[in-house]
Amino acid sequence: MNILLFNSNELSSLGHLLIEDARRQSHLLKVIKPKLGDTLRVGQINGALGLGKIIFHTECATQIEIQLDQNSPAPLNLKLLLAVPRPKMMRRILQTCATLGVSEITLVNSAKVEKSYWQTPVLRPESICENLILGLEQAGTTQLPLVHKAELFKPYVEDKLDDWAGNSRRLLAHPHNAQACPTASQNATTLAIGPEGGFTNYEVEKLIQQGFIPFSLGPRIMRVETAIPVAISRLCAL
Repeated sequence: MNILLFNSNELSSLGHLLIEDARRQSHLLKVIKPKLGDTLRVGQINGALGLGKIIFHTECATQIEIQLDQNSPAPLNLKLLLAVPRPKMMRRILQTCATLGVSEITLVNSAKVEKSYWQTPVLRPESICENLILGLEQAGTTQLPLVHKAELFKPYVEDKLDDWAGNSRRLLAHPHNAQACPTASQNATTLAIGPEGGFTNYEVEKLIQQGFIPFSLGPRIMRVETAIPVAISRLCAL
């Protein structure tokens, strides 16, 4: 945790933040170990950054005086279309995407995605939010990525993907009949990454029909959780 994040509704009218939840309070007690008067980096989720001054601290609760005076770094101009990965991997991927600054994620179905993946507790809104916040705490930023779900591949790709991708360069990480990886750019980008084993030929063709250009990350076969940060680091001016 490189920053203490909070929601706007947690602030009192005096600009004080009371920490009582187990996760944040445990981190304060065991890792930060603040004393009265100490300051730490704080940020309002989807808001500004600043400093917090410890004005009350016990084993059960911590009260912090908040002053926000800095803008959080802007998210990358990048959206990620991602075939739903295995649940254990999903947690790490959400955290990584938030840390790197992905602006939006659409989780899409694929023929190689097991139906049970859609039922995992990891895809519940509260779990998605929790993992995104963990990623933001690592990065020291505040902007939560937006996460959407598309449980039917064909209707989503044919009817909604074009509007969602908008006027962006559309790239598909898929090694077969692919061009070399494009250079880094600050222009709007929509990146599509399939499941372990890749999208099927039918799915690749559907994405190509929507303007996605297949590209290769090189000769090595990567897991999805590895391919995502590698692709983002090459495509975006981090």
